[in-house]
Amino acid sequence: MKSNMDDELSLDKIDDYNNKESKQKRNTVRLVVVFCLIVGAFFAYLKYNNVPDDYVGTKEAPGIDVSKK
Repeated sequence: MKSNMDDELSLDKIDDYNNKESKQKRNTVRLVVVFCLIVGAFFAYLKYNNVPDDYVGTKEAPGIDVSKK
């Protein structure tokens, strides 16, 4: 009779458990993390340096200038 415990999932049966992953998987995960950090830093840089124009109106119909002069 087969035991039900043989069919149970366990962490030991996972290939990547307990530092048993391949070097290729480890390098791929590192590259993905570094890529995400670089993309996030790029968008943070764009957001930080994007200065909105606070002038409301046109030359013909001047509006309110809310810039800090």
